[in-house]
Amino acid sequence: MSEPSRLGIAGLGTVGVGVLDMLRDNGAALNRQAGCEVVVTAVSARSRRNDRGGHDISTYEWFDDPVELAKSDKIDTFVELIGGEDGPAKAAVEAALKAGKDVVTANKALLAHHGAALAQLAEENNACLNFEAAVAGGIPIVKTMRESLAGNGIKKVFGIVNGTCNYILTKMEKEGRDFADVLSEAQELGYAEADPAFDIGGIDAAHKVACLTSLAFGTQTDFDSIFIEGIESITLADIKNADSLGYKIKLLGVSLKTADGIEQRVHPTLVPKGSPIAEVDGVFNAVGLVGDFVDELMLMGRGAGAHPTASSVVGDIADIARGKKVPVFGIPASQLSPYKLARMRAHEGGYYVAMDLYDKPGSVAFIAKAFCEAEISIERIDQRAPVDTGVEKPTAPFILITHDTLESAMRSVLAEIGNAEYCAGEPRMIRIERY
Repeated sequence: MSEPSRLGIAGLGTVGVGVLDMLRDNGAALNRQAGCEVVVTAVSARSRRNDRGGHDISTYEWFDDPVELAKSDKIDTFVELIGGEDGPAKAAVEAALKAGKDVVTANKALLAHHGAALAQLAEENNACLNFEAAVAGGIPIVKTMRESLAGNGIKKVFGIVNGTCNYILTKMEKEGRDFADVLSEAQELGYAEADPAFDIGGIDAAHKVACLTSLAFGTQTDFDSIFIEGIESITLADIKNADSLGYKIKLLGVSLKTADGIEQRVHPTLVPKGSPIAEVDGVFNAVGLVGDFVDELMLMGRGAGAHPTASSVVGDIADIARGKKVPVFGIPASQLSPYKLARMRAHEGGYYVAMDLYDKPGSVAFIAKAFCEAEISIERIDQRAPVDTGVEKPTAPFILITHDTLESAMRSVLAEIGNAEYCAGEPRMIRIERY
């Protein structure tokens, strides 16, 4: 075997300990596959005293500052598991690349905001920057898109890339529980953070979409251009309505290449029951894509957790140990094209709309006329019995599904309906994707 591949790991939380587990349990097999011994020589974390799953970290050289670890001549590969788009994570990765160190990271936020600049820095210093674990945990989607599908023209990439949201929506559907109740359970089980805003607000999924977009279309990452809508406003009534209409609700990340540019979006979506994406439940993730030669492809698996994510980290480490070097986003950084935004409001697709109409003559006729004048074709209407809540003006749930139409037209007609005397409150709209 050749000289050992020496690792410096910054961040010894859930994923960091998972990496140590894998190196301990499967180290011999990894060494054979890598063609050299892969060893941890140095580590950095916020505290030396925390429990690390029985691992004795005193056998590694300790660095209080991850930036100093990144520059150390005691390591060949810097493994960044700190997290965060800026701060120590960014400073340490930049330091490692400038020192000519190869880098493995699970940090989707860092790449979403600084991917193009870091890719350029890696190439200038003849270093690798591998990030399989940053998108969809243990699912090997980065390597699939970057290497296995080389030569394919990707038209669309989409998927369920946040397990917390998928768990919440699945529980609401299968157990008939409301959002707040399931969120609380997810926090107790460790599927959601104490502050779940990044997950349920769609930010985490958007970070991953930014990375997938650059891989798919050879563009610079542009997180700020992503349309983001979380699941906070999804009600149990929406879940039940979707079910009765033959759909499930999923939080999807979508990146689509159009004649006008690239559309990136994260939002709740109705998907038909029985479609592959609709059957991805619980904390599982799935990423699908459409290519000109490969046609349709979908990968599914655990999108988070210590060991699935560690599997992707170690896979990247093995590639570096073998001497495998691939451009960060599949093409040289200098060839990444500027991101050109295709406006969301030009999006075509069907929509689910739910509203509460006052139980009075003319309500339904007004809705029908508004949609007709907007030239929006209605596929299905579901009018429920009035709900007597004891208030002076009882309301009746009114649900409809449209045929494909422009989002700009939908927003315009719903604004008109929401301001009319017939509608109690704002109508709720959820996009439909017919995979």
